[in-house]
Amino acid sequence: MNEPPGAPDIHFDDVVVGATFTSATHTVTADDIARFCDLTRDHHPLHQDAGYARARGFDGVIAHGLYGLALMEGLKTELGLYRHSSIASLGWDGVRFLRPVIAGDTVRVRFEFVGKRVSSRPGRGIVTEALWLLDQRGECVIEARHSALLACRGDAAP
Repeated sequence: MNEPPGAPDIHFDDVVVGATFTSATHTVTADDIARFCDLTRDHHPLHQDAGYARARGFDGVIAHGLYGLALMEGLKTELGLYRHSSIASLGWDGVRFLRPVIAGDTVRVRFEFVGKRVSSRPGRGIVTEALWLLDQRGECVIEARHSALLACRGDAAP
């Protein structure tokens, strides 16, 4: 994993509800979208044919909503917050695709810890994050909530 130097290593014990983080940016390219089409076998013309997409009111080929959701997790991971504490993703809730992501858009993820509770298994806790994928204009294109299982400090593998 590419981790920024000096990135925090947040364990369940360290989570402060209300704390927010913002990722670096990523410019979505037509090649990114095409590779996601190949990977998922979803070759709908909205994701491949700019003329088709324009005829339906978009400014060009649009990224899959699930590409944006996956990118949210990837940009968050690049922050290096859970280097040794992440155990599992428990699921996504309330996912809303609010605006299309067009090839050429530059996005970043902002997230906030909105909840935490001790797990029934010792040495673990569950955190809930609210996440927003923002475009270059600061407009929210995707919003969601994510729950993750984290190790408590002292219980994570090296």
